[in-house]
Amino acid sequence: MKAKVLGAGSIGNHLSNALRVLGHEVVLCDVDPAALPRTKNKVYPTRYGRWDDAIKLCLASDAPRGGFDLIIVGTPPDSHIDLALGALEEAPKAILIEKPVCTPALERVDDLLSKAREQGCRLFVGYDHIVGKAAQRFAELVDEGVAGKPETLDVEFREHWGGIFAAHPWLNGPSDSYLGFWKRGGGAASEHSHAFNLWQHFAHRLGGGRVSKVTATLDYLKANGAEYDRLCLANLTTDEGLTGRVVQDVVTRPSRKWARLQGSDGFIEWHCGYEPGKDAVIYARQGEQPAFQTIAKTRPDDFVLELKHIFAVMDGQLDAPDLSIERGLDTMIVVSAAHKSSQQERSVTIDWGKAYSPAALSG
Repeated sequence: MKAKVLGAGSIGNHLSNALRVLGHEVVLCDVDPAALPRTKNKVYPTRYGRWDDAIKLCLASDAPRGGFDLIIVGTPPDSHIDLALGALEEAPKAILIEKPVCTPALERVDDLLSKAREQGCRLFVGYDHIVGKAAQRFAELVDEGVAGKPETLDVEFREHWGGIFAAHPWLNGPSDSYLGFWKRGGGAASEHSHAFNLWQHFAHRLGGGRVSKVTATLDYLKANGAEYDRLCLANLTTDEGLTGRVVQDVVTRPSRKWARLQGSDGFIEWHCGYEPGKDAVIYARQGEQPAFQTIAKTRPDDFVLELKHIFAVMDGQLDAPDLSIERGLDTMIVVSAAHKSSQQERSVTIDWGKAYSPAALSG
């Protein structure tokens, strides 16, 4: 399979490496000439041991067009939709867009959806945690009825974004990129939207349906020209009556990435990074001692599993909506609702008949 990766930042390196692990051809490109030698001489060999000469590096303006099975958009969120529309002109079989799929304004997403459907091009969004082994085990335990009838679901992604800047040492802080601007798809609500996505993923597995009401408080910060939310607290209710909570922030050290389903008969927890190099699932039926299952995993493993899932869907071996553009946009509708709820200080309801548009949100 031939793949083109747009963006030689942290995600572009991870996905290029995962593609090579799986034996595929890779063209990695960027608009910034400095990004290419930085990738070859520092980022990639530091992470994966050595540079892979099979990866073709080129400026975006010089990149080959057409003939790719998969095009990956690994650039800042405010460029995703335009680049994905441009990628459609190359007629790939599929396009993978890094999360979040767009900004909270949801601009031009309907245009992208309609054109992709016309061409028969599959669109995916990179919420890789939901296809990880720990999340899969959590879902299996749900199906086994370990927790019984769902009573509440909580998910937290609380992580100081120092790790992000450590992976991008050429950035001096939030104001140097989209990360420091919530309207561009930065801040806690968008950057750590894995939590919203994981909540929605588990809610679907529980038969809870889609989120229909959002009540949120966001802590906005203006500093050094940046404006972003450093904390997002959201209470969610689905159209089937499932209620729960999502917390995302960019200030917590050490990080906490965690989910808990409390049911009538027991509980199930998901832990990312429970121990160094390990995720975990902890569960128990009422009155029993908790069972602990740890799952060995490295960060590069996340992207290999993500791509394996996508290729299985592309090949018709798997019929799953987990990483679909629709699920990714479901998450961004909730992110948009959280911003609106906090700013208007009231609950916001989602009219799915008007998705994917800000018109779907009403207070």
